[in-house]
Amino acid sequence: MARVSKVLSFSLPPDTASKIEDLAKSENRSRSELLREMVSVYERFQAETDWQELFSFGEETARRFKIKSEDELFKILGGAA
Repeated sequence: MARVSKVLSFSLPPDTASKIEDLAKSENRSRSELLREMVSVYERFQAETDWQELFSFGEETARRFKIKSEDELFKILGGAA
């Protein structure tokens, strides 16, 4: 049967490695579990950052074109509100 996981090898500064070890131990988790959770948290952070950038772009565009409401935007785009 094939592995359901992949082993990665990478280098970390000693203090970072110690922090990971300490966190995993304090939470009674493996390093792998902790790193999987860290990746998941980072993905959510990135999604939120992307959303905030898009929202800011929309706000700036609305200011530039003096769009005051969503109804106004829908009229400009040719759709119904």
